[in-house]
Amino acid sequence: MAGSGSIAVVTEVLEGQLTEQTFEALAAARSVAHALPGGEVVAVLGGAANAGLAVQLGAADRVLHLADPALDRYSPDAYEAALRAAFAERAPRLIVVPNTTVGMDLAAGLAALLGLPLAAYCVGLAADGDAVIATCQIYGGKILAEVALAGPGVVSIIPGSYPAADGRTEGTPQIETVTRAPAAPRLRLVDYSVAESGDVDITKQAILVSVGRGIGGPENLEVAEALASALGGVVSASRPVTDAGWLPKTRQVGKSGVTVKPKLYIALGISGAPEHLQGMKDSELIVAINSDPGAPIFNVAHYGIVGDVLEVAPALTEKLAAG
Repeated sequence: MAGSGSIAVVTEVLEGQLTEQTFEALAAARSVAHALPGGEVVAVLGGAANAGLAVQLGAADRVLHLADPALDRYSPDAYEAALRAAFAERAPRLIVVPNTTVGMDLAAGLAALLGLPLAAYCVGLAADGDAVIATCQIYGGKILAEVALAGPGVVSIIPGSYPAADGRTEGTPQIETVTRAPAAPRLRLVDYSVAESGDVDITKQAILVSVGRGIGGPENLEVAEALASALGGVVSASRPVTDAGWLPKTRQVGKSGVTVKPKLYIALGISGAPEHLQGMKDSELIVAINSDPGAPIFNVAHYGIVGDVLEVAPALTEKLAAG
């Protein structure tokens, strides 16, 4: 990882598999690496038991495998100690971390240990000469701020900001294995509490029909289900709908849910709170249906219909069925 242009991507492993956010972080690193002097991408993989995952990191030029059993599962102090040692020795130009639960826990501590600036909640990276420009969300996504990193720094990438497919580039990276005496972490992860995955992963859907409180009640979800079925998509929701228990939390779009970027996003009765917009505003095509002409959702929609969703949605479904 020697050289001022190297970009280190800290990978995440959950239940023995690399996460989608790992590949998104690799895509972010690749998008800017070519513009930096000597800009190679180095994927950092922790855990003695995770060695077999290195072959999946073909988007990286090299893989640095930290073969320490204490890193098999995430532990804050074990990861901070191992990464601090690796990065202090190799001095990468940029350290990229997924902005996930693990990443938010790790990035700040790592930046403090290394004495580096941290640009969190990033949605984009670009090069401007020797500087890296990180575009970051602040105030819950209401404002985008550009942060110039003239020297080494840490950035965390918000999930959904880059296509994971761009981080799955085929290739055979060089693998460097570092074996040190096992760390003795003060904290030990006993077990994971994993939320039920539900029947679909809405982050992987090309078409989403999303419902808000304007749908009226759970008895009207069949209107959204019918439209989603006619389009070949699935139903997602805003936070009030999942808080009310009408749909599971796995269907929630927004800051406290998941970020989605489908080809088509239809918002039924969603007013458009900033927290929701943060999770769907980068969809390729947004269609909003709401009875309130002043609803904020219309500010991000490509097409808007002012009307009763219980009348408009069935009419669209009927048109689709008629061909």
